[in-house]
Amino acid sequence: MADAIGRFHWLVIDTVDPGGIAPFWCALLGVRERGWFGDDYLMLERDDRTPGIAFQRVPEAKAVKNRLHVDVDVADIDEAVARILELGGSVASEPRELDGYRWRVMADPEGNEFCVVPRDED
Repeated sequence: MADAIGRFHWLVIDTVDPGGIAPFWCALLGVRERGWFGDDYLMLERDDRTPGIAFQRVPEAKAVKNRLHVDVDVADIDEAVARILELGGSVASEPRELDGYRWRVMADPEGNEFCVVPRDED
């Protein structure tokens, strides 16, 4: 394997309102806010299971489908969907299945897509 150019540092999600969207993701991932970096970046705490996630303030709302998304592993997809809806998220597609593996595409309150996938199935 060739030497890496770099390593994963942070996943940054564009948002109109970092402070408004962070509680949704904190509840989804079971982490807390780490704090602000300047006026436009709100960081979440890292832990051994969560990469660094930050929210960057941008002036425009989301307009098209994400080209990159997060997969969140859950114990029960239907239960996770119900809890995500309670938090203000939404269902972005019908349930998906491929060779017996099923998942669900969801969206946070600003429309950023992510998938809920069954735990322990790679």
